[in-house]
Amino acid sequence: MKIFPSVQIKQLDAYTIEHEPISSIDLMERAATALAAAIMKEWGKESPIVVFAGPGNNGGDALAISRLLAEKGYRVKAFLFNTNEHLSEECAAEKELLEQISEVEFTEVTSKFEPPILDKDCLVIDGLFGSGLKKALAGGFAAVVKYINASPATVVSIDLPSGLMCEDNTYNIKNHIVRANKTLSLQLPKLSFFFSENAEYLGEWKLLDIHLSPEGIDKNFTIWYLTEADDIKKLVKPRSRFAHKGDFGRALLIAGSYGMAGSSVLAAKGCMKTGVGLLTIHAPLKNNDILQTTVPEAIVEHDAHQDYFTTPVYTDNYTAVAIGPGLGQAEETTTALIDQLKICQEPMVIDADALNFLSKHRHCLTSVPRGSILTPHPKELERLVGKCDSTFERLTKARDLATNYKIYIILKGAYSVVITPEGNCYFNPTGNSGMATAGSGDVLTGVLLSLLSQGYTPEESCKLGVYLHGLAGDLAKEKLGEWGLTASDIADHLPFAWKKLTQNVDK
Repeated sequence: MKIFPSVQIKQLDAYTIEHEPISSIDLMERAATALAAAIMKEWGKESPIVVFAGPGNNGGDALAISRLLAEKGYRVKAFLFNTNEHLSEECAAEKELLEQISEVEFTEVTSKFEPPILDKDCLVIDGLFGSGLKKALAGGFAAVVKYINASPATVVSIDLPSGLMCEDNTYNIKNHIVRANKTLSLQLPKLSFFFSENAEYLGEWKLLDIHLSPEGIDKNFTIWYLTEADDIKKLVKPRSRFAHKGDFGRALLIAGSYGMAGSSVLAAKGCMKTGVGLLTIHAPLKNNDILQTTVPEAIVEHDAHQDYFTTPVYTDNYTAVAIGPGLGQAEETTTALIDQLKICQEPMVIDADALNFLSKHRHCLTSVPRGSILTPHPKELERLVGKCDSTFERLTKARDLATNYKIYIILKGAYSVVITPEGNCYFNPTGNSGMATAGSGDVLTGVLLSLLSQGYTPEESCKLGVYLHGLAGDLAKEKLGEWGLTASDIADHLPFAWKKLTQNVDK
């Protein structure tokens, strides 16, 4: 699913109006009908409704909703804020339609505003500003937002909460943004929906199909996408009945130091349970017994040092390599990492302590094989690119890193983002807060290593890997809940995630 910036959202509306064809006001009516239906589905007529409408098209939507709800017997008060005495053409048309019915208590605010009582039983519909906002709200509109936020009422925002911008909110004013309980977004999600700092304003968000032009959506270029299940199912390679273990790759995992064997265990389990044919774990001798016991399916190759990684591995016999989980920061490990990067010619998975190494030796980024996959969480990314004041800034710097070094970056989080060497960004929808636990990233490293080993391209491995990892976490949550979920649970549910993902895939 494409995610468009605000400029292109307007272009898509215009394309739909021109090519359907449909009038602008009829498209607004279509949107309002979908919005009103979604509201009526969740809230009954016992809830008094107060609508706050701005002077633009978002306000036009709000006025149309007021009329449609009133016609269905809802008690509606509507306030149109027209302090500059200038309404958009569509908003003015909706105002005229609303004034023709008596069921709505309608007030047009041109100067002084006498706020209504908003109690806990009240439903507020926020239609002050939509996707076209370019700067923080101020003055009277900011005061209205603060009044809404101070009330105990339930708030539903149209398209996105008023005051929140579609993309970059780095310099926005937090208390000048409506805090919605639910956001009803039209057709496509907004980029800002996927940023952690905006969750408190959005509440639960839901997409409503208003039948904007599919052709217009296809033709419009974007770098932002939300991955969907159908996209992922198309990537899955069928497994032949006559396959043998060599057909599913020979993976090398360089992981674990003494006292950090768990990282290598979790990554190894993630790799094995994602379908690799053969896995070799390069680890210090002191971790041998733990690995042989917990992952008996894997081969353990001993480093020259008993406690940590010091001996680079020649990789000609392997189809993919992952390095980093639990390696530690010993000086000899740093030297070995430099040499290992020079030895590897094919794309590799780089995580955890290997990322920390790169952040301290940025010149070594040029030695990372093109097409490699780096899997930082936000703090690890900031060690590589510098401090970031917002998710948007973090994404911008991550894109620069990916395009400059021709690598893939998986920025881990609630919506993990796959960033390609071309600068495209794919947000992953699977996963839950139970996965915010030690070792979860190690399992992901193993999943990615397995997919690369099986012949998936780096981009396919990234998209499929994060989706599968999140889906395993979701299945674990269904069984165990979020609070007690562990990384081992995620690994254990990978086979069930594969099963669910491949149920409708043609063999």
